[in-house]
Amino acid sequence: MKEEIDWKKELLESGKFNNQFSKNILENGAKNYMQEIYMGYMYSRWRKIRELTK
Repeated sequence: MKEEIDWKKELLESGKFNNQFSKNILENGAKNYMQEIYMGYMYSRWRKIRELTK
């Protein structure tokens, strides 16, 4: 069975996206289309960071 990873929590703890806007989106979710795009950007950055640390 594959381990479930909470990428939002991991990003919040890492401090990579520590401005108020990013923190709000990660904690409360995207409220509009542009925030969804930004959330996708943060997810792709998290995947790249995760691949580098393996």
